[in-house]
Amino acid sequence: MGRLVPAVTRALDILELFLDGDGTLSAPDIVRKLQLPRTTVHELVTTLAARSYIVPVPGQPGRYRLGVRPYQLGSRYAEQLDLAAEGQQVARSVAETCDETVHVAILEGTDVIYIAKVDSTHAVRMVSAAGRRLPAHCTSVGKMLLASLPEPELTSRIPDDAELVAMTPNSITDPALLREALAEIREHGIAVESRESNPDVSCVAAPVRDRTGRVVAALSISVPMIRWSEERRVELEQLAAKGAVELSERLGHRSAA
Repeated sequence: MGRLVPAVTRALDILELFLDGDGTLSAPDIVRKLQLPRTTVHELVTTLAARSYIVPVPGQPGRYRLGVRPYQLGSRYAEQLDLAAEGQQVARSVAETCDETVHVAILEGTDVIYIAKVDSTHAVRMVSAAGRRLPAHCTSVGKMLLASLPEPELTSRIPDDAELVAMTPNSITDPALLREALAEIREHGIAVESRESNPDVSCVAAPVRDRTGRVVAALSISVPMIRWSEERRVELEQLAAKGAVELSERLGHRSAA
């Protein structure tokens, strides 16, 4: 593996800062967040702006937001990622069947990133968006994806002494308890999350596989607690599993006969 180039790493660190907050930053913000010299930040910001990776915010002197170039790169990536396009189509079909919010998500580190979403038509529904990132251990899609990892990889991502954040009082924060939950998910092939990421929502999720059989994503159905019941859970588990199988087949996976 080649050597990492410090200047490129710092430039990418700056770009990734725009993923948080309101999406705007000043040079002093960057200096404070990354603990870099002011001169270095000034040179990097000037270079990124010259290449249209960041642009000044109108009416806010000294502040920047992402420019058109990251959007162009992201669009090209999305064009090549069949999972996102196919996931959106399958999510739409599942949502039309159950009239609940459907997500497709992938795992990145210890977080999940939602790459597709279709809303319920109900007045009471989830407020979320494609592109959102959440701690994997707090979500049904995340637990499904974590449960699919080989044990060594799971341990490297979430060691026994990991500090797991809580999004609600129901979130699992003990790695040992999380491992117990993941073992149960492996046994049943479905993940259920009850008010662990949102105090008013429960979710079910099923694994999505690529042509090699590897789990590459998870499909979930999210339901406000006012429409949640054990009977509804069983119904949605079956529907999520069916949707995940359809998406897997679109990705080239052949289900066992």
